[in-house]
Amino acid sequence: MTSVRERVRDSLGKRGTTSFLFAAVVLGVLVGLATAALALLIEGVEILTEAFGDWTNWGVWAFLVTIPIGISISWWINRRLGPGISGGGVTETMVGMSLFGGYLPTRSILPKMAATAATLGTGGSGGAEGPIAYIGGSVGSSLARYGGFDHDRIRSLVAAGAGAGIGASFNAPIAGMLFAMEVILGSFAIRHLNAVVIASVVAAVTAEILVGEELILRSPAQRVGEPAELLFFVLLAVAAVAIGLVYLRALDIGAAWNYPSWLAKWSKPISYGLAVALIGVIWPESLGTGRDFLTGLLFLQDAGPYVWYTLVFIALAKIATSVITRAGGGSAGVFMPSLVIGGSLGAAFAILVQEISGFDELDTGAYAVVGMAAVFATVARAPLTSVIIVFELTGNYELILPLMLAAALATFFGDRFHKENAYTIPLAQEGIQLPTNEDIDLLDTVDVREVMQDVDGVVHPWQPTAEAAEFLDVTGHHGVAVLNDRDHLVGMLTLSDIAKSGGPSHDRSVADAMSRDPITIDPDAPVSEALSRMASLGVGRLPVVTGPKGRQLVGMFRRESVVKAYEYALSTAKGRELYRERKRIRSQPGADFFVVGIEEGSPVANRSVAEVSWPEDAVLVSIQRSMAVLVPHGDTMIRIGDVLTAFGSQEAHDELTVLVKPGNHAETG
Repeated sequence: MTSVRERVRDSLGKRGTTSFLFAAVVLGVLVGLATAALALLIEGVEILTEAFGDWTNWGVWAFLVTIPIGISISWWINRRLGPGISGGGVTETMVGMSLFGGYLPTRSILPKMAATAATLGTGGSGGAEGPIAYIGGSVGSSLARYGGFDHDRIRSLVAAGAGAGIGASFNAPIAGMLFAMEVILGSFAIRHLNAVVIASVVAAVTAEILVGEELILRSPAQRVGEPAELLFFVLLAVAAVAIGLVYLRALDIGAAWNYPSWLAKWSKPISYGLAVALIGVIWPESLGTGRDFLTGLLFLQDAGPYVWYTLVFIALAKIATSVITRAGGGSAGVFMPSLVIGGSLGAAFAILVQEISGFDELDTGAYAVVGMAAVFATVARAPLTSVIIVFELTGNYELILPLMLAAALATFFGDRFHKENAYTIPLAQEGIQLPTNEDIDLLDTVDVREVMQDVDGVVHPWQPTAEAAEFLDVTGHHGVAVLNDRDHLVGMLTLSDIAKSGGPSHDRSVADAMSRDPITIDPDAPVSEALSRMASLGVGRLPVVTGPKGRQLVGMFRRESVVKAYEYALSTAKGRELYRERKRIRSQPGADFFVVGIEEGSPVANRSVAEVSWPEDAVLVSIQRSMAVLVPHGDTMIRIGDVLTAFGSQEAHDELTVLVKPGNHAETG
């Protein structure tokens, strides 16, 4: 893996703009290949499933065998190679983007493809677009990390990979771009746009060349008749919001449902798979991706073989099967089910209107298209994506007014009646709220180079670990950079590395004990990025490097640098402005601000944060440790589940800073 990384880094040279855009092109090709491979893999499993049904002469009853097997395979892969393999994939991509600095593991790409093919190919209900977004994001993350790009460009390539997966799945690169910006990034920052556009276009072209249009959702050009039909589209938008909220509520229940602990764990995917199959025996259209069924609806000019209530039942069945598939451990997304649900509802609405009104020439396919956009806008809160993807599918703009109207109404009422969207529901169940682009931190205003510490010593690979341990003891550091004979950074050595190698020894070299490929930081990166990397990786220091290959050590960023960064930020004009804004928030009418000392015998001492009886609408703003505190082993990392206690002497104490603000709108400082 190291040699691959070296080749990629060498090919990208200095990692300038040209190299970055070249990486976006490479990413588009790779995601296009992955999209084509996943589509063909799903089709191959579908062929085997159909062959099993023909061989047994069981027809749709064969799903009682194939679906439990498919979901069980996905569940097993997730259990052995997860987490992150089961589920949709978009949520996991958002978490990797926001909480782990754009890190998505390379090793999850092939297992995710296998789990998705097993789930959907055997009849499990859901879409491949969420998984391919995760796969594309993982490819982008891997390419960016191996290429040595900075944090901001890693985020760009992760979002570009996810958007490229969506664009390639539908041959809709603009929709893929908007999905990346609206859902994955949550921002339309111009610095991300080039990579996202390039990757989406290249991926869509690559996938279409490899698989053609037969595996891509297509639609004919649709039309709107009389202007009075706009009223019908408004009513359809209201109906779409209603069924979209039903879908969101079902996802809520599915995410919160606890499988009985007294049953064997392996029985969960089997029992859930049987439930999906039983529903599918009655409504086979609710199984699989639903691509062929939805394509048929889009080509309808009239009622065709359907009655309106049959399509409503199919929409509700699709909600049930897609939620149960995911809850059972299947790898499937919510993008395509939203479109199937919306298309079914839209077609049913058009048929019903024709039966009870004088409008007997309604274009059923047009209502299916608008229903798709409205339901997806309700479920994903991505109105631009929902509108543009329909433009790209139909190839005409005649539906622009009803589409924009329906998407806007759906987004507005969706926000009003259900705070979370389909991609944030699993996070809300775990109490996780991702940061938004409006979140501001003082540490964003300070660069690493302004607060990094000078390099006060290094060790070399050929030195014995005993000498390195002596150096660490004298300096009081817990880690030191390892440089080769050309003064290039080749690793990091920590006290824990020495302990794991058997302790200080004159017979064991630093090269045998050190951690290779250390996580580094660029001197021009913001301190907030460095702090995020340290927190997500659980390290207490980052080498600050420059040079074409990121090997020239120019400083060290340690935890003490964070305190210095805050002091520096408050001395700048921008920092003072942000500080004043925070003080304004804290001093709003009705807001109380408390500083709670924690000493021996304190009511909250030796208790975890979650165990403290906080007042309603209380927000834990910060935990401050006294400078006199003696911390065992130098570990100042605060993690979920840590207890709040005083270390060292009884005079030393910690402090909790708590902000209580009416309406639960407090900011975390």
